[in-house]
Amino acid sequence: MNLPYDVTWIAIALACLGALSLGISKAGIPGLAIVNVLIIAETFGAKNSVGIILPLLVICDIIVLPLFWKHASWKMIWPLVPVTFVSILGAWWLLKAFDDLTARRVIGGIILLMFFLQLTREFKKEFLEHLPDSRWFRWISCVLIGVATMLANAAGPVYSIYGLVHKMPKMQFLGIGARFFLLVNLFKIPFLGQINLINAESLRLNLILIPALLTGIFLGRKLIDHIPQRTFEILLYAFSAIAGVRMLFF
Repeated sequence: MNLPYDVTWIAIALACLGALSLGISKAGIPGLAIVNVLIIAETFGAKNSVGIILPLLVICDIIVLPLFWKHASWKMIWPLVPVTFVSILGAWWLLKAFDDLTARRVIGGIILLMFFLQLTREFKKEFLEHLPDSRWFRWISCVLIGVATMLANAAGPVYSIYGLVHKMPKMQFLGIGARFFLLVNLFKIPFLGQINLINAESLRLNLILIPALLTGIFLGRKLIDHIPQRTFEILLYAFSAIAGVRMLFF
């Protein structure tokens, strides 16, 4: 079997581990997707990783959407769309101009930004809850979501803070997120195709990774109640910090 990107089976095994992590993350252990971002970027290059991961995200979104469909409506989504889509277009223009080293450093910087946002969400929760629920806050959130998702497929922590400020109930938060990110990820596909980050090679790799992705979704649903949340969060923070520093500076 000819492997995509002319890589070894070891690289494919690592990519499967990344896809497994993504599936587990989408199934209920938020944040573990950062493992996937790092592995794919390290194995296939930072720019290539953006196009490889996106179809996997779409598959996850389609599977997860029916689980939370009744907890949101499209009228909750539309206020987020215009600014987010404009930001995606701006980030796409930047991505076209980046070489792989620049893309790697930008992704590393975004990972560290998401890391600090997660820390803020945990340790300054009361402060965040008192941020004004204003049009400006929504616009800033949408800009950050658009840039982070286009350049690194890593907008989850920004959306988490947006949901916290809006005091969304858990199921509504998941329902809005499922619809919104499916729409966002579908919107990104033609733009990444135009700059050849989604291509025949990346789609061949996606086909290889789908079984690991689906296994991750299944395991995530089974494991979520058996993993100590605090232990998981500490490991995730440490891994995110190491990953961001490595990609940004090394």
